[in-house]
Amino acid sequence: MEPIASKDAIASGQFGNRVKSAVFWRSGTQILAQIVSWGSTLAVVRILDPSDYGLFALTSVVLAFLNFLNGYGVASALIQQEKVEPNRIRQAFGMLILVNSALALIQLAIIAPAAATYYREPIVADMLRWQSLIYISTPFIILPEAMMSRQLEFQRPAIVNLLVALFAAATLLALALGGWGVWTLVVTPIAAFWCRAIALMIATRFWVIPSFNFKGAWNIVSFGGLMLLSQGFFIIQSQADVFIAGRFFSNHDLGIYTQALFITQLIATKFVPPLNEVAFPAYARLQNDRRVLAYNFIKAVRLIMLITCPIYLGMAASAESFVAILLGQKWLEAAPIMAILAIAMPVMTLQILFHPILNAIGLPHISIRTPIFGAVIMPITFVIAAPYGTSGLAIGWLIALPLLLAFTIYNAKPHVGFQIRALAMAVLPSFATSVVMGLSVRMLDHFLLQPLMPGIGPVVHLMILVTAGIIIYAGLSWFTARESCFELRNLLRRQKPAADQPT
Repeated sequence: MEPIASKDAIASGQFGNRVKSAVFWRSGTQILAQIVSWGSTLAVVRILDPSDYGLFALTSVVLAFLNFLNGYGVASALIQQEKVEPNRIRQAFGMLILVNSALALIQLAIIAPAAATYYREPIVADMLRWQSLIYISTPFIILPEAMMSRQLEFQRPAIVNLLVALFAAATLLALALGGWGVWTLVVTPIAAFWCRAIALMIATRFWVIPSFNFKGAWNIVSFGGLMLLSQGFFIIQSQADVFIAGRFFSNHDLGIYTQALFITQLIATKFVPPLNEVAFPAYARLQNDRRVLAYNFIKAVRLIMLITCPIYLGMAASAESFVAILLGQKWLEAAPIMAILAIAMPVMTLQILFHPILNAIGLPHISIRTPIFGAVIMPITFVIAAPYGTSGLAIGWLIALPLLLAFTIYNAKPHVGFQIRALAMAVLPSFATSVVMGLSVRMLDHFLLQPLMPGIGPVVHLMILVTAGIIIYAGLSWFTARESCFELRNLLRRQKPAADQPT
């Protein structure tokens, strides 16, 4: 197994190049996979009804609540440790098989009928019974990926993920066109999980015999248990809105809300987590030098916010045209919800970026405080907001997320060692510039485009708004965040910046 990166390796750029390579393979193929996935998803959205997505959201909440028990924390423990013996890998494999088999049985026999009763939808029980097949495939996905992550070797898993995305897209379109309705959304993930499991086992040559003798594996269980507990609280905070709304909203309204939430969270949930997967093992290898660790964390925040903030605020400014083109006219009810949610997404993205760093330095007992706080504040907010309908839930995100971020920063600062001023300077230029850009685009639309070009098509309308937003943001960024722009350019060109060490 590879040794921990030394300061000399970091200074010479060898470790940095490995991280860059991992970022490019993990995020690069993730982007391609997401383009394929989004293309098929957007095509299917136009075929299925909002009520289908509302019904599927009911089972998605249940799956999310149980998936946090799937043993990912065990795999994270293997990534975090400096050395891992072959027997520990076999023990981890055995744990994952036992845990996920138990989850499948619990969902089949207990959870499925209970959820159908709670939501007053009998079909939910049948959907959940079939979806229990996902758990059986999970051990064959988690552990091969974890062992590759330890070595910052993301090439083979990334290629597998891209191929699986193509398979899932073809399956999704075929079932939707075949008239499968809501079952399109149920069957496709099952097929994709099993395809991914088989492909990963072959691609990574993970021919490991599981061990069910867990003697001496307490370090894996303890670290993984804290990661598990942390993830459980995170699931509560992130799924509370749909769990609460699913009891009282119609399937149509729930479908409108969940699709608006899905679209606005795409960057935060699809683009940022792959970067965190790279950041976790990278941070773990820097854990003995907190000064370098803090420097690289702030640098990552600065670059990611530079990219994501204008996307979110631009989405808020052009929500109606965005929805009309992406989802179709029958989804226009989602536009005002999306506009509200998009404003909250920069806060969510920044909060997510804190997840891997405390775990990487071996302090899961500290990082668990944030999801506990979120598991309290988010449900309370959504219970209060739910009577105000879908827009009320969206505003709930806008209120609760800043409180959660403030607590996260307070919790992480003493242990990571970053300065509040450094964090603010990493975020505020991009956010402020994006706000100005969003307001400018909105004013352009309201005072010029709508009065002077009332019959303009949605595609041309959106293209004008996007072009104006890019010009405004690029121009403002040149004056407010020029160094970050050069830093991003160097990263995209895979060049080492002139000053890559903290001073």
